[in-house]
Amino acid sequence: MDSNKNEINERISNPIENINSVKGFEVITESLVYKVYDVFGRNSLLSILYQTGAFPGNLVAERIKKEYNKEEFEIVEALIILMDELKEFYSIQIRDIEQFHDKYRVIIENHCFLRKPIKNREKLKFGKALCRVNKGYFETAFKKLLGNKISKVEINFLENDAEKDVCVEEINFYL
Repeated sequence: MDSNKNEINERISNPIENINSVKGFEVITESLVYKVYDVFGRNSLLSILYQTGAFPGNLVAERIKKEYNKEEFEIVEALIILMDELKEFYSIQIRDIEQFHDKYRVIIENHCFLRKPIKNREKLKFGKALCRVNKGYFETAFKKLLGNKISKVEINFLENDAEKDVCVEEINFYL
């Protein structure tokens, strides 16, 4: 066996720069989503994914509050600051802003860091379970940044715009 070591190593050789970590994470992410679903059920999966996003959403909001030495922000101010903070992970454009007596509704086009993994994995779908990570992230961060200025914040998937390569979502800020 030892005499074949060089031959075996030559056949299995793969330079480190060929390793595709992102692809590996895509495979594991799809597997994790469906394994949690199989073992614990839909509600537990959705809760786990939401909390996975809520944790860093809370951290970024706390960091922003400390950096700006402010406890509460206005809606537009929070939107601008948070989106600027997240440019490594999200490319967001506002499609529409509507003001009602009890809420603001902001329609966004969102190309997020989860988009490519979702596109590359057969079982993952836009607006479904994995997107709960973003829902938890944004709802938690906005609620923390806006404090008593709102009673609730909710982000919802509306549609996948394949032509623009974005998800269309609404963010409702309830007053």
